[in-house]
Parts: sequence; C-alpha cells; structure tokens
Amino acid sequence: MSATPPIPQDWPSLPMEGLGPFDAPASVKDPAFLRTMQALTQWHRARCAPYAQVLERLFPPGEATHLHELPYLPVRLFKTRELRSVDPAQVIKTLTSSGTSGQAVSKIYLDRETSLRQSRALAAIMASFLGRKRWPMLIVDSSELLKDRRQFSARAAAILGFSLYGRDHSYCLDGSLALDAAALRDFLDRHADTPVLLFGFTFIVWQGLYQSALRQGLQLRLPPGSLLIHGGGWKRLTDQQVDNASFKRCLQQQFGIEHVHNYYGMVEQVGSIFMECEHGSLHVPGFADVLVRHPHTLQPQPPGERGLIQVLSALPLSYPGHSLLTEDVGIIHGRDDCPCGRQGARLSVLGRLAQVELRGCSDTRALA
Repeated sequence: MSATPPIPQDWPSLPMEGLGPFDAPASVKDPAFLRTMQALTQWHRARCAPYAQVLERLFPPGEATHLHELPYLPVRLFKTRELRSVDPAQVIKTLTSSGTSGQAVSKIYLDRETSLRQSRALAAIMASFLGRKRWPMLIVDSSELLKDRRQFSARAAAILGFSLYGRDHSYCLDGSLALDAAALRDFLDRHADTPVLLFGFTFIVWQGLYQSALRQGLQLRLPPGSLLIHGGGWKRLTDQQVDNASFKRCLQQQFGIEHVHNYYGMVEQVGSIFMECEHGSLHVPGFADVLVRHPHTLQPQPPGERGLIQVLSALPLSYPGHSLLTEDVGIIHGRDDCPCGRQGARLSVLGRLAQVELRGCSDTRALA
C-alpha cells in the first residue's frame, strides 16, 4: 500500500461536534450522521482494497440514501483479514479482541488520528455519567495485563481508556485474578471519605471481586456514592443464571455499591460505547448509531423487535470499522424518549446468537 496522504482539510467533522454526546435529537443528528457515514464509506473504499472487494461483491453500487442502506462488514471478518486504511508505518497501536485459546482474534489497527478521536469520544460519554472530576479509581483486574504498550487485548485497551477518568489507580486482583484483600483495604483506607470509581470486565468483577470476597469471608462497605462501570463477559454469567439485576443486587449487598452501570462495546469500535443509564437502557451517543436486523433476512427491524445488532461509528479512519454487523442480539426500545433525558437510541443487548452463519460470510471468507 502506498503512503496514505494526510487527512484533507475539508474532511467532514464528527457529527454533533460542539454538542454533548446525548444532546442532539434525531431531527438534528440523523442527516449529519448519514453524511459522515457516506463519506467514511468512500474513504475506506479508496484506501482499503479488501474492503472495496467486499463492497463490490456484496452490496449494490451507488450511495446509500438511508442509514439501513449503508454497506456493513460482518464483525468476524476482522478475525480473518488484515483490514487497514493507512500505511503500516502510520499504525501506532494494534488492538486484539478477547478469545479463548486457539481462537482467531480480531486485529484493529489504530493511527494517531483515530486513537485521538476515540479518546475524545469516550471522554465525552464518561463526562455525562461521571462529571469532569477524576475519581479515585479501583481497577478490578491485575496490573500484569498492561505489559506490552503496543499490542493491547480488548481488556487492556478498555482499562487504559477508562483509567484516564480516575486518579490514584489501584489494582485489586493478583496475577491469577483472585482478590488481593490487602490491596483493596489499603485503597479504601486512603479514600474512606470520598466516592470511588471501580472498573472491570463483567465476569472478572463477578469472579475476581464478588465470588473471591465470598470465599475469603470479606465484606466491606465502599464510600457512599461509589460507582462501578463494567462491560463484556456476560455469556459466562448467563450460563450461571446471573442476570443484570442479580449482579447489581449482589454487589450492593457485599460492598454497598449502589451505582452500577453496564456498557456495551467492542474492540472493533473503541470509543463508541453504549452506557447504561439510571433507568436501565443502553444509550447510543451522537457520533454512533445502531440498527437491528432480522437474523435470517437481514432486513431492518422496527423498535421493539429483536434481531442482530449493527453498530455504526463515525470514529474509525485507520480501518473500515465504521459499519459492522455483530453476532449479538438486541432490541431498540426507542429514540429520544428516555426518562433520563439523554437523546438518541436506547437499547438492550440480549446475548449472542448461537451457531450464527450470517449471509455473505462464506463470500467474505473466500476473500481471505
């Protein structure tokens, strides 16, 4: 690939720039977001040959006039193809998805501009939930995870991203992901009189913090107003018959944590996370959007109907991850109508579609 020219001066700005991530109603957001997504599709088509091949093979020519007409990639394609829209020399960081031993993992290539856009987007989302202050932060994981600063797993990337909104960072799990009770007590002793922020992956919070505390007979009360943000890893909890409500209840009983926010996100679209509000809905920010498609016909589903989640993000410039069809099942409940006052789509994620074989996957595999 030849050296990629710098981003043009007339490159469209992020939709809703200058507004908060949940300030714009659909009447304002939708036309701006569609223009940005149209431009991103052309940007990546011109700079990523495998992406251009997929579009030529699977999608009709011509520009989309509605969001549901935009081309999309099956998210699993990032496990089998190297998808970059920049020269390798411009890549400053490579993110990898989580995966069990032997599984292929997604590789996401970030240049400086894309990384900066993702950081700014996440900061705007977090300010809506945390305010502008930096909280004392307890990371429910092991510090050993952040050894290689150029190659990051999904967990490591999330920890690094969220750690920007904390101070006096402490890790409370050891190398085997068991609770380090002494580290936890030391952190709470230092911050006995101020709310603290906890962050971790859902299953690791459950297993490494909650269940480990039960085994050790440890019951502590965190300062009033403390808040936990967690995401990912729900499948193993669902297998244990632990849902969102029981997860929150157990953490409140064991640690006195009253504010617990789940989020939905993926390594393929870092920065464009959907945070759970006080009323239990996952909210889509202004620089992202979501569609739900029928799992067999892939036609867009109306609000209230379940289907495969398609995530759209205005952030990625260095790889064609702006429109992705996931293998997760969800429901869009509404737009611009949540009691919390945040504008945009609100949804629930119901889990992973079992044994999924999306239309077009065999074609995209043939490109590998």
